[in-house]
Amino acid sequence: MPVVLYGSPSTASLVVHWLLIELGIEHELRQLDFDRLEQKSPEYLALNPAGRVPTLVIDGQVLTESAAIAMHLADLYPQADLAPAPGTPARGDYYRWICFCVYTLMPHYRAWFYPHEPAGPAHVEAVKEQARTALEAAWQQVADHLERHGGPYMLGGQLTVLDFLLTMLMRWSRNMPRPTDRWPVLEAYALRMKARPSFAEVYRREGISDWT
Repeated sequence: MPVVLYGSPSTASLVVHWLLIELGIEHELRQLDFDRLEQKSPEYLALNPAGRVPTLVIDGQVLTESAAIAMHLADLYPQADLAPAPGTPARGDYYRWICFCVYTLMPHYRAWFYPHEPAGPAHVEAVKEQARTALEAAWQQVADHLERHGGPYMLGGQLTVLDFLLTMLMRWSRNMPRPTDRWPVLEAYALRMKARPSFAEVYRREGISDWT
């Protein structure tokens, strides 16, 4: 059965696309046109009722949620060593930081990019300011962790899907008042990840040219 990724450039589908390339998984990419609301079409909603990307169809299973897909890919391809062994202390740290991405970073980015959603158009500036403050505090936690533990990756010497996810989320800050690149330790971390051939390849396939 073919592997199919439904996504859109510069969205959360980027990390899944990047990992498919990193892992050498043959796949078909179907980019949805958000301007034409293709993510809300009846055909797509039948796959992903939330009307968001990414959606990955693999081995006949439909998967959604970028972090969940990333973790599943790591487990499907253990030979790539992109996740710590279950039951180890490193696995606990892995879950902790993946959940940090999902429960802390992603919701605040949502508030920054769609500030009208939480409290209506009249409160857009207040919502954005709260989101900016929260994101900067969260990224400070990541920077402090990398400095304390010496890297080069979030779990030390082992590269994991967590690093791919965090790099994508770092990119989302590129046009914010304080992009993540302003932290020297985060800039070095991102440069390390962006040096991977799979990063250049996912950029080429998606036609992305910023934050290189």
